[in-house]
Amino acid sequence: MPKPKPKHIAVAGNIGAGKTTLTNMLAKQYKWKPHYEDVDHNPYLVDFYEDMHRWSFNLQIYFLNSRISQLTTIRGGKDTVIQDRTVYEDAYIFAPNLYEMGLMTHRDFENYFSFFKTLKTLTSPPDLLIYLKATVPALVDRIQKRGREYEENIRLDYLKRLNGLYEKWISEYHDGPLLIIDVDQNNFAEKEEDFAEIVKRIDAELFGLF
Repeated sequence: MPKPKPKHIAVAGNIGAGKTTLTNMLAKQYKWKPHYEDVDHNPYLVDFYEDMHRWSFNLQIYFLNSRISQLTTIRGGKDTVIQDRTVYEDAYIFAPNLYEMGLMTHRDFENYFSFFKTLKTLTSPPDLLIYLKATVPALVDRIQKRGREYEENIRLDYLKRLNGLYEKWISEYHDGPLLIIDVDQNNFAEKEEDFAEIVKRIDAELFGLF
């Protein structure tokens, strides 16, 4: 019996893992509608990288609102949507990291996470979560290649802490189907056979095709 049509595919991974690239490629492959992370029009991002302590809470609330709004649109629409980054990453990786680094106050973090938990009860998890696993050297290489000016000040220890939180989150993720892609081993952006392997695994997961 064929599986029902998926509504929501989500791509997760650290800064520089290749989320946007894979989202774009899969959207074309499956004729899915892509929802990208809008880094160019985020009113807090540049300020955040210049003064993380001052702008951390504002930035996380902006992301939370944006992502929940996307989820509401996805579930209410007819298209299958593939989403670049998830609401989980804001709550389980970026906000806790800012708090642990002393860049978000305890009061702000508790307020933020409580708000997230409330909103989470009103939404559904993705039909498939694709996690792009990468080592820090691979992330640094990708970040340097794309040359976004506001990312030049990202510190190595920041990426390492994020990677640790990603691994913890993924090890405990049980909300729905999960596909892990090791981007140190799979160069899907440049090798057709590597991308074909991802497509094969997605087909098996979503449609029962082997």
